[in-house]
Amino acid sequence: MFGSLPMCLTFARIAAIPLLVVLFYLDGEPWRYAACALYTAAAVTDYLDGYFARAWKQQSKLGRMFDPIADKLLVASTILLLVAFRRVAGIDVLAALVILCREVLVSGLREFLAELRAILPVSRLAKWKTGMQMTALGFLIVGDAQATAVLPVLLIGEILLWIAAALTLITGYDYLAEGLKHIDDKPVTHGTRPAPPAPAVDAQAGSNAARAARPAAPT
Repeated sequence: MFGSLPMCLTFARIAAIPLLVVLFYLDGEPWRYAACALYTAAAVTDYLDGYFARAWKQQSKLGRMFDPIADKLLVASTILLLVAFRRVAGIDVLAALVILCREVLVSGLREFLAELRAILPVSRLAKWKTGMQMTALGFLIVGDAQATAVLPVLLIGEILLWIAAALTLITGYDYLAEGLKHIDDKPVTHGTRPAPPAPAVDAQAGSNAARAARPAAPT
């Protein structure tokens, strides 16, 4: 499964992160557009890997494991870079923080439910949140470049980021409520040893003891 196209697309999304970091550190507006193009291509693979996996019947446990990991690595890395380079600043950092906290919450919840063999399905609203979030980050990567003076790219990115943050709160609550249904409130005891089994009683010895204890019949 490592060599299948869906898995290659998933791993390509992870491999794009170091290149994205390098492009952020290169000075000049052309590099911003290059970073945006790379990020957009990586974001598109999030749709393509699932599409090809279903169409070609190449769905696998490995793919289900790495696909959300690749998404979260790409989103978290991009948000951290945007904050570090002050393309997301001021109160907009709160929206980015909400998105990051939700990703951690859902990841922990999925890991816990995996131990219970319970599945946390992706809702339609969560897919809208992902699309809004990916689009917002693409606009923010370009930011306030001079070539975009005609279009308020930075403002559009900030608005979309807040919309994504709002959807993040809603879907995060939905996932948490769904996960709590699978949690058992019974206390978990550790270190207790089971009671030793009762000693086996020999049937013949028990029968002899019973006869010995029985009073003798009168003669």
